Amino acid sequence: MNSEYLVDTHVHLDISPLDSDVAGVMARAAEAGVCQVITIGIDEASSKRAIACAAEFENVFASVGVHPHDASRVNEGTFMRLESLAASCRDNLVAWGEVGLDFAKEYSPRQAQMEVFVTQIELARSLSLPLVIHARDANKEALEILEGSGRRGITGVFHCFSGDVDVARRVLDLGFYISITGVVTFRNADVTREVAAFVPEDRLLLETDSPFLSPVPFRGRPNEPARTALVAREIARVRGVATEEVACFTTRNARALFGLPRP
Repeated sequence: MNSEYLVDTHVHLDISPLDSDVAGVMARAAEAGVCQVITIGIDEASSKRAIACAAEFENVFASVGVHPHDASRVNEGTFMRLESLAASCRDNLVAWGEVGLDFAKEYSPRQAQMEVFVTQIELARSLSLPLVIHARDANKEALEILEGSGRRGITGVFHCFSGDVDVARRVLDLGFYISITGVVTFRNADVTREVAAFVPEDRLLLETDSPFLSPVPFRGRPNEPARTALVAREIARVRGVATEEVACFTTRNARALFGLPRP
């Protein structure tokens, strides 16, 4: 597979064990045909690390934001600093996120999560950045907030998509993209495979969510961007097309949404 084809749109290069050997991670990614990755901020500290990593590595880009787990631990100053950071690093910054709602673990109260989500939607809108949405056991609520915020000036992706085809239709109606992880390779992931087959080719993205969610046959081990190729292969299988075709249109979509340059 040509090395220009694959983009991993969601990784966490600042989380162990990836953070101890980013150069090695990126070298293995290149060998597997992954030409670019986006490393994701989940709080103020990790957002700074993401920006620093993107500055150091040519094919790494960054996002900034506050994960819903940390919604109760931020204040207005947090967002002022993140906004300033975003405004000063636009060469390598391509998104705001990951943001959203997580009602599975509720590390922060639901009301706090929703308020912080709304704040970050408006920050992304003001900076003309796409949103990276985390919605776990909360697709309905996340969609209602996005639908109620007014569609103009908002775009983005539902990362690690966990809904069914009906939820996917609502995401697509908003003009958002859907990103599929290595979960698509899991034995019990029939719903994810249905979604991977359903989403139009101009709205589908690939990700690993490394170091999490390693695909089969590496399940249970730390994940890496190099395994984006396995996600592409399984999506190609369920769609009945060549892996190269999936690689081409998902990379085209990543560049369209995030404004990535050609490597």
